[in-house]
Amino acid sequence: MFGGDLRVLEVYGDAADLGVAHGETCAALIRKYVDDRIELSSQETWAGGETNRDLILSCAAETLPHHEAFSESLYEEMASMAMSAGISLEEAVAVGGFTDLVDVVRTRVGSGPEEHNCTGIINPEKGYFAQTWDMHASAGEFVIILKIDPLVGPDAYVQTTTGCLGQMGMNEAGIGVGINNLTAWGKPGVTWPFVVRKALEQTDLDDAVKVILDADLAGGHNYFVMGPDGQGAMIEAMPENKKVTRTNGRPLVHANSCLVPETAAEEGPRDPIWVTNSADRLQIGIETADDLEAFFADPQISRRVDDMTEVGTCGAIIVEPAKRTMRAVWGVPGDHPWETFQL
Repeated sequence: MFGGDLRVLEVYGDAADLGVAHGETCAALIRKYVDDRIELSSQETWAGGETNRDLILSCAAETLPHHEAFSESLYEEMASMAMSAGISLEEAVAVGGFTDLVDVVRTRVGSGPEEHNCTGIINPEKGYFAQTWDMHASAGEFVIILKIDPLVGPDAYVQTTTGCLGQMGMNEAGIGVGINNLTAWGKPGVTWPFVVRKALEQTDLDDAVKVILDADLAGGHNYFVMGPDGQGAMIEAMPENKKVTRTNGRPLVHANSCLVPETAAEEGPRDPIWVTNSADRLQIGIETADDLEAFFADPQISRRVDDMTEVGTCGAIIVEPAKRTMRAVWGVPGDHPWETFQL
């Protein structure tokens, strides 16, 4: 599996500047990642039926107006990144919003499940948010840290992959944001990296939650949001329904299965083995919410694989908003060192 010392790219300026720096610096990796993700999107194990590049990109094209309506500045950043890297806007959606795009493709071609294994914890008493980022192991090649220094709004660190505007991270106001995937019946809408980045533009926890609640989503994710006072929320966000659960002083744990009836009604079919795995990881997270060393040491949480097409742990973060500190690892925690980023 991929991993090692994290590669950090600092980008600064207006939206176009951010995108150009990302696209020019990471062009070769972005183009390679595009091909990898479109190939996976065409496989029945992800899309649920036979498809091809043209269909995938046509689904991506349908989401573009939704991205622009959601955030003109992030749309400009994505467009500048795509142009600088030598890819199309549709390919930029595919490389960044892969799992949401798969939700959209699935509604066209089939009903097959997709595997996902991210697990996350918000612990208000301990003052941290922590999660793994699990994906097809080949995605591990593309993990980077973006240090975002915009002309307007708070600076932020995000752990992401080349071509993706942001996956999980923290801003200088002490807002931490993360995700894990939910299997949904998708529709044309905005994909989750835009939602993460817009939430990280906020300086207040309730405003960050509102960004997620107001988003017209393409697919399903559970969003973790934590503020500098230690309080936080999980938002199970599907294309039609969203449900907020506040910490209220207690830890919150999530492991890819919807926990409330409104959002569970939108879940696509899932392999029973994965449903059981989600339940097991949820219980592990509950039992180790006060002990991150034990949490990340569990082999069901930090997943090692030999086959790059299988789902493994490609990275992880620990955010302590009150301290404005984010720790991150590229690869499996324990196999590679944690690195600290301070705002």
